[in-house]
Amino acid sequence: MQWPTLEELDAAASIVYEYMQPTPQYAWAQLEQLFGMPVWVKHENVSPLGAFKMRGGLVYVRRLVAQQGPVKLVSATRGNHGQSIAFAGRANRVPVTIVVPKGNSMAKNTAMQALGADLRIGGDDFQAAREFAANLAREEGGVMVPSFHPDLVMGVASYALELLRAVPDLKRIYVPIGMGSGAAGVVYAKHALQHPVEIIGVTSAHAPAYARAFETGDCTPMAVSTWLADGLACRSPDPQAVEVIRAGVSRIVEVSDDEVVKAIRLLADTTHHMAEGAGAAAMAAALQDKDAGRLCEGPMAVVMSGGNIDTPVLKDIFSQTPCTHEALAAL
Repeated sequence: MQWPTLEELDAAASIVYEYMQPTPQYAWAQLEQLFGMPVWVKHENVSPLGAFKMRGGLVYVRRLVAQQGPVKLVSATRGNHGQSIAFAGRANRVPVTIVVPKGNSMAKNTAMQALGADLRIGGDDFQAAREFAANLAREEGGVMVPSFHPDLVMGVASYALELLRAVPDLKRIYVPIGMGSGAAGVVYAKHALQHPVEIIGVTSAHAPAYARAFETGDCTPMAVSTWLADGLACRSPDPQAVEVIRAGVSRIVEVSDDEVVKAIRLLADTTHHMAEGAGAAAMAAALQDKDAGRLCEGPMAVVMSGGNIDTPVLKDIFSQTPCTHEALAAL
């Protein structure tokens, strides 16, 4: 496989930095105490859109408009990808139509509309919304923006470059997998920097399509039932993404919604940051590995990929038994 060069990734990152600063990575003391090693959290939740996806949209749309001129963009999303395309569309002065499934996060819907997106409702889940969007692009005219594309990955890779340059002795990184651009971006950066870091992918146990595709290479659609990790709610894996992930990720950890709830509360207690379901999945996987005795020498990192969680969901999570210091010590 031909990997992008460091010069190519830095060129993509320069587009990203026209609109945002690098996000921080912090090694939190309570997490180090809990895991017995430095644990770096990459805080993509503090980007201007509250998620890592912003980076990919900026690069993809800039290059698309440079190649084709002003175009109408159409895409499907559960939220963060749509915000990314809406933001990039506004920055490049092109119209954007975003399709979301029924029952999508109201907070994410409102955010996309605030960025100027024409929001449409189509289908009962992400895959159905994506099919609706593709038909819409054909009928109304426009470019269907995919959920996975090399230019999206080139932009997303900028967060991994930041992390690996800041922590050159990093031993492993846990990264969530939705449609694959986040994990693929880490793979791109690892190869460009020739960094030995181990990449561990994280999927929802209630959305197992990518985990099965990682094992077999077969991109068979599978049912999705997660109520919390909507950013990981993929029914049909992208073959390009699977190829990159299989080439660069060492293994995949599947986490349940209950484990994600525990991770959200742990991150709030130890870092004072709120993670959305997908944003806490990496920490959930690290905790699972800790409990199973699979942790090796550190330091390690977890990607908090986003913080766009609805207030009612947070209320439900934190109305459960509080994450006291005694409970934290028992983890």
